[in-house]
Amino acid sequence: MPNDPRAFARHDHATCVRSALDAADRLCAAKGLQLTPVRRRVLEILLETHAAMGAYDVLARLDAEGLGSKPPVAYRALSFLVDQGFVHRIERLNAFIACAHPGASHDPAFMICRACGTVAEAEVTAALAQPAAISGFQIEQTVIEAEGLCPSCQTGAAA
Repeated sequence: MPNDPRAFARHDHATCVRSALDAADRLCAAKGLQLTPVRRRVLEILLETHAAMGAYDVLARLDAEGLGSKPPVAYRALSFLVDQGFVHRIERLNAFIACAHPGASHDPAFMICRACGTVAEAEVTAALAQPAAISGFQIEQTVIEAEGLCPSCQTGAAA
């Protein structure tokens, strides 16, 4: 997975969203899984921005659109999307964000802007591979979350 924290850089967000939805469609079809209308809508909601959203925020959107008002609706969809690698859970925020590289095998690290809430995904676990190998430790899962200021908020803070 390339290190391209695109959430902090200018990019064609429509293409970003479209490619993530296309990947989800392809991967579900290949695995014989259903990307139901609710699951797809939850993924679309999370793809709207590069900010993490809590389950109840997602639920409020689903409810407003007539797709369900009970917490299990959102939690089931989020669970499916996390299990399939289309969404990540941000532990620090108790929230979810769409995966920047759906379908790619990776252990992401997250950079969270404390000012604007933007979350960028990057790969840094390669730095752990050598120390783990030397010590005989087998890494099964990595969760790295860093908090700071994104380039836009640094510029705003300096002004």
